[in-house]
Amino acid sequence: MLQINDTILSLDLLEERFVCDLATCKGACCVEGDEGAPVLKEEVDTINKLLPIVWDDLAEESKKVIEKQGISYTDREGELAISIVNGAECVFTYYDEMEVCKCVLEKAFREGKTDFYKPISCHLYPVRVKKFDDFTAVNYHRWHVCGCARKLGSKLKVPVYQFLKEPLIRKFGADWYSQVEIAAKELKIQSSEL
Repeated sequence: MLQINDTILSLDLLEERFVCDLATCKGACCVEGDEGAPVLKEEVDTINKLLPIVWDDLAEESKKVIEKQGISYTDREGELAISIVNGAECVFTYYDEMEVCKCVLEKAFREGKTDFYKPISCHLYPVRVKKFDDFTAVNYHRWHVCGCARKLGSKLKVPVYQFLKEPLIRKFGADWYSQVEIAAKELKIQSSEL
């Protein structure tokens, strides 16, 4: 484990390799599983305001779920999560011309329709963040659907923290990320000296 300010990071962020391979997995992380992605209360408020912008890009099933229960629900751990369709698929998914599952919120951002990218938990994946009383845990979530991302990351020699530079800075700030880079360099030097 590595401590930076009030965060405790799993060393997997430095040691594991990861680069999303959408051409292979087709966005499986957005359609598999049995719970929605974690979402913050302020993100729910923002997304609710964005619904008119993304509504026409949503699948009919997603619209029905949102109309019935809203864009989020409280999961088994008592945390807010993005609503899902048929017990698996995020309500904000759509499929591009290559049948890759993508996010309508991110699509609206890339088209300049909003300044909200997508929920930070989605942007950070495969990293999961959990707030405790005295610290915030930052862990790498290893999931079978991301096997191709681990393979590509190993081939390209890209650690998880480097692949997730933008969302990690979005969540924790540039100074925090610089400290992660320094720690990674120091740990690499120490391991090479053994």
